Amino acid sequence: MSKLTKNQKTAEEKVDFGKQYRLLEACRLVKETNYAKFDASVDLAVRLGVDPRKANQMVRGVVTLPHGTGKVTRVLVLCTPDKENEAREAGADYVGLDEFVEKIKGGWTDVDVIICTPSVMGKVGALGRILGPRGLMPNPKTGTVTMEIGKAVKEVKAGKIDFKVDKTGIVHAAIGKVSFNAEQLAENAQELLNTIVKLKPQSLKGTYVKSIFISSTMSPGICIDSKTFSAAE
Repeated sequence: MSKLTKNQKTAEEKVDFGKQYRLLEACRLVKETNYAKFDASVDLAVRLGVDPRKANQMVRGVVTLPHGTGKVTRVLVLCTPDKENEAREAGADYVGLDEFVEKIKGGWTDVDVIICTPSVMGKVGALGRILGPRGLMPNPKTGTVTMEIGKAVKEVKAGKIDFKVDKTGIVHAAIGKVSFNAEQLAENAQELLNTIVKLKPQSLKGTYVKSIFISSTMSPGICIDSKTFSAAE
């Protein structure tokens, strides 16, 4: 096991690893324990008592964070010419169709979100092997396959994110940056957690939210008291 650095030791000394912190307290602590020299991301990891292998226990959703994610989201819109102006006016970084389909086939995926209209899904669907593993495949359930292109682009730029429980039963999501104040981080986390709670599968027996941890890119994980969220049980 590698030795802790001086900064890691200092950070860990501030955390009581046997304690479950209230949300705002944890957000303050994650800022105090960050020692990165850059504006690190703040992430939430929510372990759920679901079996992701069962279709009726898959937890997936979208949420618009009140204070955004703190990162610049690069958006590609794949659409027909009649929707291109709408996409550009809404702030899309890249707009087009055939030329970007070919670029993606060649390995280009330098974007964070891809939005498209239903009419072009035939061409986009052929890119599934490339986009799927990178989490870039447009999906009607996350609002990235839509005729309301302008609205979708604005929502993504404003801080809309999609999340999905992974094969180990954990939802990972970035909820901001360490430059955010603790209240902003707490409000973003609260919005995400409220959304996850609302998505509790009806077929689930037992505890739903098993644990919640918050951390920055280079800070220790801080445990949040999951019993403070309704329907966690």
